[in-house]
Amino acid sequence: MDRFEAMRTLLAAVDGGSLSAASRALNTPLPTVSRRVSDLEAHLGAQLLVRTSRKLILTEAGEAFVGAARRLLDDLSDAERAASGEYRAPRGELLVTAPIMFGKLHVAPVVHAFLAAYPDVTVRLVLSDSNIDLVEAHVDVAVRVGQLPDSDLVARRLGDIRWVLVASPEYLARCGEPAEPEDLASHDCIAFEGLQTRRVWRIGAGAAARSVTISPRYSVSTADAVVEAATAGLGIARVMSYQVANCVGAGRLVPVLTDQGSEPVPVHLVHRRQRSQPLKLRAFLDFVAPRLKLAIDTCANRFASSPCDGA
Repeated sequence: MDRFEAMRTLLAAVDGGSLSAASRALNTPLPTVSRRVSDLEAHLGAQLLVRTSRKLILTEAGEAFVGAARRLLDDLSDAERAASGEYRAPRGELLVTAPIMFGKLHVAPVVHAFLAAYPDVTVRLVLSDSNIDLVEAHVDVAVRVGQLPDSDLVARRLGDIRWVLVASPEYLARCGEPAEPEDLASHDCIAFEGLQTRRVWRIGAGAAARSVTISPRYSVSTADAVVEAATAGLGIARVMSYQVANCVGAGRLVPVLTDQGSEPVPVHLVHRRQRSQPLKLRAFLDFVAPRLKLAIDTCANRFASSPCDGA
C-alpha cells in the first residue's frame, strides 16, 4: 500500500463528502478509491470513516488522522516545491479565481502582463461568480468582491466599488430621469436575475437607504447582458460601478439618482496562510495588487462627480 496515495484518497473523500466525489476528483475508479481507504483503515487498525447512504462521517480517530495527514502532505508538498526550485525563483503553476465580469475586464489583462514578466510561471484563471473554497480546490489566489467572512485566509484590500444606477442618454431623453428612488416604479428597469427573481433594489446608504420594488421590462442572468441592454436603451439598470465605468466614460451610459449614494463594496485579494510562501505567489501578489488597485481607482474616477464614487 502506498500510504501517501491512500492519505490523498482519504482527504479527497472527506473534502468531497463521498467516495464517489473522490473518484471523480482523482480520476480513479470507485472500487480503487474504496480499496485504498479500506487498506488504510486495516493498516492503522482503526475505523476512520462511517459510510452512510448520504455522506461520510469521520470517527474520532478519523478526525485526528485527517488533521495529521493534511499537515504531513503539506510538508511533503513544501519539500517537493523547495527541491524543484519554487522557493529560489518564481516558477510553477498558480490557480487563480475571480468573479466573471471583474475577471474579464480587469484580472485577465493583468495576468497577461504577469505572464510576460514571469516566463517560468503558468496561470490557470477560473472565472466564477461562486465563492470557490480555496483549501478544497487548492486555489492559490482569489479575487473577492464583497464583505469577507471571518476565516484564516490572508486578505489584501484593493479598494471599493459601488452599486450605481445607469441608463442610456436615448432612454433618458425619451422617458425622463427619475428624481426619487420611488420614481423607478414607473420606469422601465433591467433586472439582473436568473431563475430566482430579484425585484427589490436597495438605493442609498446607511440609515437613509431605501428598498424599492421594481417591475422589470427585461431580465437577464449575466451582468454584461444587463449592461448591453442598458446601452441599447431598454431602461435603467443597477450594476456595479466597475461594470459600466467605460460606458459612462464614453457617454454611452449616464448615472442617475447620484445624490442617493451607496454603500462601498470592498475588493480583496485573498490566499491561504502558509508557513513558507512560494516565490511565484509572492511575485503574483506584488505584481497584481497595485495594478488592480489602479484599475479600481480609475473606475471610481468615472463617477467622481457623484456620491457613487469608489474609494
